[in-house]
Amino acid sequence: MATNLALDDELIETARKLGGHRSKREAVTQALEEYVQRIRQQEILDDFGTIDFDPRHDYKKQRRVA
Repeated sequence: MATNLALDDELIETARKLGGHRSKREAVTQALEEYVQRIRQQEILDDFGTIDFDPRHDYKKQRRVA
């Protein structure tokens, strides 16, 4: 899908060189993938400590039944 964006050419070129990418497209794609991964990791960290855990629950027994 073609998308037109007004981006900072100098920033993209710096990212392309530092990342060893052959094209601007590769650099932008890599940057977006890393951005999405970082946001998803933060969502997981935000959930830390909010999940109820019962230390008496026998998880091994549950695995044997399945």
